[in-house]
Amino acid sequence: MRFWESFKRAIRYNYLRVMRLKVSTHSIALGVAVGVFTGCLPVLPFQTVVAVALAFVCRCSKVAAAAGTWVSNPLNWIPFYTACFFIGNGLIPIDVTFDPHHMELKELLDQGGGIVIVMMTGGLVMAIPSSILSYFITFKAVTRFRQRRMIRLINQYKSKHGEKSREGKTLDS
Repeated sequence: MRFWESFKRAIRYNYLRVMRLKVSTHSIALGVAVGVFTGCLPVLPFQTVVAVALAFVCRCSKVAAAAGTWVSNPLNWIPFYTACFFIGNGLIPIDVTFDPHHMELKELLDQGGGIVIVMMTGGLVMAIPSSILSYFITFKAVTRFRQRRMIRLINQYKSKHGEKSREGKTLDS
């Protein structure tokens, strides 16, 4: 139970960290989309590096891109990359074997270029719609978060300064 609580806490922390970034909504949404795109590709020890490099190219939030790579995480790597393999092998039928316990890029390259091509193809098929969808979901979520935060801050300001200004008016009258 302790693991689950710390996991939820880490997710909430990173969620708020991304939502509170001082950049445009578009930059955050594009950063998450870049991260999700990279997270779908089988470049396992280099996902964050590739995502941040793409974020520089796309001129979007690097923090959001790094956070977006967690769409594939240690809890779902095996099913995620198995899906990459089967989708890619369905599109490019190459006679290769897939071992879900050896998924790092170096281990895939040791098996030959065929499996890398198959898995990259499957990853691209999953990455393109996932990143487009994540852009729109993130854009809407960040916009909504910022609107609610602004309303809350305005209400706090009104409650603090509204009484003082009323008192000031009554004293001057």
